[in-house]
Amino acid sequence: MSSVIARTRFSVLDRSRTREGHDGAQALRDTVRLAGTAEALGYHRFWVSEHHSVPGVAGSAPTVLAAAVAAATSTIRVGTGGVMLPNHQPLVVAEQFGVLASLFPGRIDMGLGRSVGFTDGIRRALGRDKEDADDFAAQLAELLGWLDGTQRAYPQVHAHPAEGLRIPPYVLATGEGAAIAAAAGLPLVVGDLRGREKLVRAIEGYRGDFRPSAWSAAPYVVVAGTVAVAGTAEEARRLLVPEAWSMAYSRTHGSFPPLAPAERIEALTMTAKEREFYESGLRGHVAGTEEQVAAELELVIKETGADEVLVTTSSYDREGLEDSLRRLARITGPTGA
Repeated sequence: MSSVIARTRFSVLDRSRTREGHDGAQALRDTVRLAGTAEALGYHRFWVSEHHSVPGVAGSAPTVLAAAVAAATSTIRVGTGGVMLPNHQPLVVAEQFGVLASLFPGRIDMGLGRSVGFTDGIRRALGRDKEDADDFAAQLAELLGWLDGTQRAYPQVHAHPAEGLRIPPYVLATGEGAAIAAAAGLPLVVGDLRGREKLVRAIEGYRGDFRPSAWSAAPYVVVAGTVAVAGTAEEARRLLVPEAWSMAYSRTHGSFPPLAPAERIEALTMTAKEREFYESGLRGHVAGTEEQVAAELELVIKETGADEVLVTTSSYDREGLEDSLRRLARITGPTGA
């Protein structure tokens, strides 16, 4: 094993993607099951995501799903990648994580993003608009104040049982996220692996501007992206086919569909625009045999200086996805320590 890989933590994010022929309930059960696999393989943490009104994603309530994951596991860290803070009142978010951290002490992470619903209709239903994302830094400061008891905007109001609990916060970098994480002195989660130059620039800016805080004395970088490992490079590529087509379809039809089997997608007659987005969606990921992925991961870690890699792969083939995590664990060794 590479010494660079050996000193890097590896973790898993599952988006609870729905699949053709399987409902949302099955997608959520698949997520909980995958968390057990990740724990058994020694991954450091397992995160779930937040999406609203997306036909292809069942994970709309990440703190609820995180509770189910934490209850089904015993040692792996569990968290959110992330709760989209502009969609919620910071007090309520603090309370939810306070409950999680009280039930599962020492295991809960609070990953926070600044996105709002991606269509006007969804934003209206959430009671938000695009400009709410601009208040992320203030919302983040308020949330942290509810946790450490320093907020003064609402006298005699307290976030029970969260106040006084040490719940590690992480900032997901979208837009200005990296700069906000640096100014707040918080760990950064940033992706994806395909735009390596842009990724490195964001990380360098974060490290250069980082201000130590009560939450983190030094910069900490989690690089997120798709990683697929299989017996052959072609098998690894086929794991990526369902997500690549789903993204291509959303770009050309305006709707993000459930994942379809790779063999059906490969038999499709695509328009030129669909084919262009589809082929683009297959490029640039870390995918291949164990030897190929090990070499590429070593390069990624050296280029970014990442402290941790968060694997965000989605596929119709859940057995293939679990096998990919097993093969990756052979490359990385025990990563939970």
